Amino acid sequence: MARIAVMLCGSGRGDGSEIQESVSVLVHLARHNATIRCFAPDQDQADVIDHATGKPTAERRNCMHEAARISRGNIAPLTALQLADHDALVIPGGFGAAKNLCTFAADGPAMTVHPEVTRVVLGFAQARKPMALCCIAPMIAARLLGKAAGGPGVRLTLGPAGSPAAQAAESFGAVHVPAAATEAVVDTQARVVTSPAYMHDHATPFEVYTGIGRMIDGLWQMLGRPAA
Repeated sequence: MARIAVMLCGSGRGDGSEIQESVSVLVHLARHNATIRCFAPDQDQADVIDHATGKPTAERRNCMHEAARISRGNIAPLTALQLADHDALVIPGGFGAAKNLCTFAADGPAMTVHPEVTRVVLGFAQARKPMALCCIAPMIAARLLGKAAGGPGVRLTLGPAGSPAAQAAESFGAVHVPAAATEAVVDTQARVVTSPAYMHDHATPFEVYTGIGRMIDGLWQMLGRPAA
């Protein structure tokens, strides 16, 4: 069975990993009979949002401890993620990916990427092991693998054309491909698969689930495994 690392960063669209996206990833990986291990930074979230009001609170929450809610306790610190133990990497979206895994939410095109996220993503890229990212998470691939960073460039989607996210990705030397929530974009050269998910604000849960399914199917093809 393929061994897949899933990188989370909290629980909830406003400050952590988007729950519907994360669960869709886990369900589709299970459909392919993958061996799944979840990881997250063992640190405080950048902020904590009251998801009923959308407003920040004074609470402090840990990315890994909150992500354990999604993974049913199957979680380890991101520092424990070793390239040799995994065949592929998946990173769901949510604002936490733009706050905790990188600083795009605060800094836009001047963003930086968490050092451990950088280590993992560049390690998978250099080893030619495939990666799948959805929603805002492809921004990490754009920043680290785009030509502006000395990378090979990467074709990916962040949903609609001309959005601030798409423009930022293009400024990093990535090629942005507009796509619907039900679609996935496959870059066989960079070995990266992406899907917009909730970058389309009005997408339905089923549309997001469908697009993530196609993303995971694309990842599976890169692994050379039989279709589920």
